Amino acid sequence: MSTKPRFDSAIPGAPPEFGTVMMHTPEIIAKFGELYAEFWQRGIVSQEIKEMTRIRNARITDCGF
Repeated sequence: MSTKPRFDSAIPGAPPEFGTVMMHTPEIIAKFGELYAEFWQRGIVSQEIKEMTRIRNARITDCGF
């Protein structure tokens, strides 16, 4: 899986990163933010398991963040 975006930045001169690419559709990035916050703040899965999963996924996909 590549971590290189397939789309250009919506902000001229800015690198094509997650946030700058998602700005092509601000309403979608707003809803994604709500969903992401809900995922991390609630649920039956512990914060520790969520964090371990996030780190493992980042390693598998060679994410630089």
